Amino acid sequence: MRRTPSRRLLAAALLVASALASTAAFPAPAVQAAGTAAHHRADWPPHGLGSALTARLDSTIADVREQAGIPGVVVGLWMPGRGSYVRATGVADTATGRPMAADSFVRIGSETKTFTVTALLKLVDEHRIGLDDPISRYVRGVPNGRRITLRHLAEMRSGLFPYTSDPGFIQALLSDPQRYFSPRQSLAYGFRHANTSAPGKQFQYSNTNLVLLGLVIERVSGHKLADFIHQRVLRPAHLHRTLFPRGAEFPEPHPHGYTDQTLSGDTADATDWNPSWAWAAGAMISDLHDLRRWAKTVATGTLLSPGTQAQRLRTLPTGFPGTRYGLGIFETNGWIGHNGSIPGYETVTVYLPSQKATLVIMINTDSQRNGQEPSTVLARAITGIVTPDNVYDGSVVTR
Repeated sequence: MRRTPSRRLLAAALLVASALASTAAFPAPAVQAAGTAAHHRADWPPHGLGSALTARLDSTIADVREQAGIPGVVVGLWMPGRGSYVRATGVADTATGRPMAADSFVRIGSETKTFTVTALLKLVDEHRIGLDDPISRYVRGVPNGRRITLRHLAEMRSGLFPYTSDPGFIQALLSDPQRYFSPRQSLAYGFRHANTSAPGKQFQYSNTNLVLLGLVIERVSGHKLADFIHQRVLRPAHLHRTLFPRGAEFPEPHPHGYTDQTLSGDTADATDWNPSWAWAAGAMISDLHDLRRWAKTVATGTLLSPGTQAQRLRTLPTGFPGTRYGLGIFETNGWIGHNGSIPGYETVTVYLPSQKATLVIMINTDSQRNGQEPSTVLARAITGIVTPDNVYDGSVVTR
């Protein structure tokens, strides 16, 4: 039976410096860095987790990959005092059999939200905006915008209808996946609908919220979101292989990405689909090395003041046991971070403060099996082995 596209599609699932270059869509070093993979690998801890545990992880990942129908997997696990584990298995291209590579770039989907909200919080630290400012102060035409605050948007508690759930949007995107959507065009699909709840009343994951925050950043900073994130987030965090594309550009090496979120329900190659529709909510690209660094940076708040980071980590219930959501970040059974899902790709980037452990997962499909995100199944299996008291379960975030 063919599955009809639903709101999972597109659950995908960004201060001011005088030197900002308005023409820089993304930094050249990020695109040219493919040849530096060996340097990045040399930065990874050289000691494994032991032969028995390594064999168990190898076997488990292979089983999940087969059962969930995942073409290729990259897993990085770093546990201070215990060792590390880095593996690339499966294929990056089902047509040629080219193997998955650990130094691949991938589309990170909703992990983009952690970058967008970090950029927003940089403006908070500079006292240029307040989290309790109404969105109507910065963006006109938002339903109930006088009552919805920037905090509500970052917490996923605005009550605004998610534009990716609009049937017209789904039809428009899947009819022409290379189409460019401006932020205002995307928002218009959501603003057709009545709000789903009063501001602050309940958690509802919605890309509408993050696109609005992206517009706030541009309005206050006076710069394009991609440029602002590059200068004020990526550079200070020393992320040289992370970028915010303007269109479908995708640096090499990268795996092909496969999705069944199509009008027919058949599997398609989504590698070159234009992610502009996701923009501040899910358009970015990164790699294993940068995501490893970012996991700790975003969880510990090294780019922000302690007070602002504390607000970010003030998580609230989502309605799903074991998972809470803060300002563009979640906590699930002790792990802090975010996952990402965009047609063709899924990622998980999380940090466990109690053990200073980092887990990064990158896969080249978002096709579900038995209603479960494949990256979540994989993260749950891995953490069930290495941190049985802290088993990851972040699937509720991008449903």
